[in-house]
Amino acid sequence: MAAGNLWCMRSNFLFGSRCWMTRFSSETVFKSVRLFGVKYRNANNEPSENEELLNNLLTMGVDIGMARKRQPGVFSRKITNEQDLKMFLLSKGASKEVIASIISRYPRAITRTPESLSKRWDLWREIVTSDLEIVNILERSPESFFRSSNNLNLENNIKFLYSVGLTRKCLCRLLTSAPRTFSNSLDLNKQMVEFLQAVCLSLGHNDPTGFVRKIIFKNPFILIQSTKRVKANIEFLQSSFSLNSEELLGLICGPGAEILDLSNDCVRRNYTKVKEKLFSLGCIEEEVQKFVLSYPDVIFFAEKKFNDKIDCLIEENISISQIIENPRVLDSSLSTLKSRIKELVNAGYNFSTLNISLLSWSKKRYEAKLKKLSR
Repeated sequence: MAAGNLWCMRSNFLFGSRCWMTRFSSETVFKSVRLFGVKYRNANNEPSENEELLNNLLTMGVDIGMARKRQPGVFSRKITNEQDLKMFLLSKGASKEVIASIISRYPRAITRTPESLSKRWDLWREIVTSDLEIVNILERSPESFFRSSNNLNLENNIKFLYSVGLTRKCLCRLLTSAPRTFSNSLDLNKQMVEFLQAVCLSLGHNDPTGFVRKIIFKNPFILIQSTKRVKANIEFLQSSFSLNSEELLGLICGPGAEILDLSNDCVRRNYTKVKEKLFSLGCIEEEVQKFVLSYPDVIFFAEKKFNDKIDCLIEENISISQIIENPRVLDSSLSTLKSRIKELVNAGYNFSTLNISLLSWSKKRYEAKLKKLSR
């Protein structure tokens, strides 16, 4: 009987202790996670750097100063995977120098787990043809690969973009130029694609798949814009230039595709400044519209940059009508325009009677022409 009572007392004590210990440990862990997270902290509860991590990164050749400036929070993490990342990238053909450069520029890469890295790599290989090509992309832009760890969202976006007719080449361009497309939620990408398809149909075009493919290939950043912004810019282009449906389709699928990225206020303001400058030089509305439609890039010019280039050309007796006929001369920098004009004038070139397009030629082609003129 005594033994039985003793057993009951022991069981009750242990049961109660176990409950208390469970309650205590869970509360402690919860408070600890909430207070400390996964970061080292000093006595004043301020983040402190993980010395072992620092030593590892230094050994790997990482530029600690650069990494600190970019993502300082990484250095106070308790758990990181720099060695796993190194071994993984080495197995894919990256050199130690490239790995150090990747971590220096995007330190958060060391927080990714081997499993997550492997899955993401496999998904990228559905778009990119080789491991070496992915390594080259990471070397240029490590953020494109490491910015997100949501592999399910990436997988869903790849499937969706393939399903709406985008080719592997087009997806590769998106991946290298506008990787945020794949970090978008699937719903956001669907919303933009459906909007573009509706625009296509509303303009009387019967190939919405082809339209979406063309506009995304021409402007890979469009999927990270809002439909409100794109809609406002399309409406502005149509009303300002009195374009019919076919002309508008040609513009937004071609040379004017990138204008859709700008804020509508910026588009309106820049167009107004261009008009004011050209009007001051005696142009009429039709000439202004012809100029902008043939050279939509002018909408991206800051007012001073545009005015300085126009003034430089006008001062050398190049007429505004010549500029309107050859708008690509404005692709050259102001210093290039000045130096080439001086060289050509010295070589006896008469801008008032000869073509001015050579002001925007490639350096090799231009120098060959200058050499010929100087004989």
